[in-house]
Amino acid sequence: MKRYGEWFYMVIPGDWEDLTIEKVMKQKWKIPRKLRHDFRSNKKVTLNNHPPHWKTTIVKKGDELGLRLFQPSPISVPPVDLNLEILYEDDHILVVNKPAGVFTHPNGSDDGATLWNGISCYARKHSLPVLPKYIHRLDRYTSGAILFGKHGLAIATLGEMMKRRQISRTYIAKVHGRIDKDEGRIDSPIDKDPAYTTKRKVSEQGQQAITNYTVVHREKDCSLLRLQLETGRTHQIRVHLSSIGHPLLGDSLYGGYGDSEGRHSLHAASLSFVHPFTREDITCHASASSSPFFEEIDLD
Repeated sequence: MKRYGEWFYMVIPGDWEDLTIEKVMKQKWKIPRKLRHDFRSNKKVTLNNHPPHWKTTIVKKGDELGLRLFQPSPISVPPVDLNLEILYEDDHILVVNKPAGVFTHPNGSDDGATLWNGISCYARKHSLPVLPKYIHRLDRYTSGAILFGKHGLAIATLGEMMKRRQISRTYIAKVHGRIDKDEGRIDSPIDKDPAYTTKRKVSEQGQQAITNYTVVHREKDCSLLRLQLETGRTHQIRVHLSSIGHPLLGDSLYGGYGDSEGRHSLHAASLSFVHPFTREDITCHASASSSPFFEEIDLD
């Protein structure tokens, strides 16, 4: 694989043999219709340096597929230098360690310096052609690894991988009380709480939500947990742990206490996925430096 200017080139692997260009786009990368139309109508795809017919041209193992992925686009998000910790970066993907207390992106109110403002500053400093887009979000006071796509194809493909649960996320949390079971599975649907616009609750009318946890360490009045999500509902970990009587330390919205600033003890410790373009196994570990609740020993 290689990049020349605005173009990215890759060799067709054996398991793509005999697919048309259109099927490669639909089946292998799950590209949405609007983006496929952009690639096709603006001639942003070549096969062996020639523009192919999408419906009839068949790819063979060893063919060279070219994609125009890196066209510059204006960056409109105001830049703020957050001195971000970069966990992984290549031409397609960026993973950063979000500090606690920072919103992932502006949501219409005066959020101050959000993570996306920090990404905007990073993109300008490093002359990135477009502003990377977040693939998922973390709550304001949740720290840790967040995944960004650096061009339209990466954003669409990674978003589909997230929907299909092909991106594994591991969290650590400190909760009130000693959890007796060494591990557990919380399978409880989550819905909006009609009494509070920003709150969620366990409800049979909600969407399926599954959280798996393992107890790492117990203290007199709290437990350190490692958690993995099978779904990605808003406030999922916070709601689930509160529902079993063990809210996050500091999480006053869901029954926790102990932090005067209303912060909660949750950290997205790692992200793992198969790179959609290089097919490498990627695992990113987020240090505890972005959280006020954890130390590096908690991540081991």
